[in-house]
Amino acid sequence: MTKPSAPKRHLPTSPFKAPVAPAPKHFAVGDQVTHDMYGLGRVVGIEAGIAALVDFGPEQRRILSPYSKMTKL
Repeated sequence: MTKPSAPKRHLPTSPFKAPVAPAPKHFAVGDQVTHDMYGLGRVVGIEAGIAALVDFGPEQRRILSPYSKMTKL
């Protein structure tokens, strides 16, 4: 298994544009979401910038920021 490489830095003298960083994901109570591991769920609580409490039906999970495996529907 290989280690993921660090993002390449942009040199100021480069003729190419600097890559745009993805915007951080923000969720609100009541948002319907999908998670790569747990499936479809609904946000029932937010801890500002730290975690989101999501109800996935049979269980509730606390998903930590940066929410890489969770997307808003």
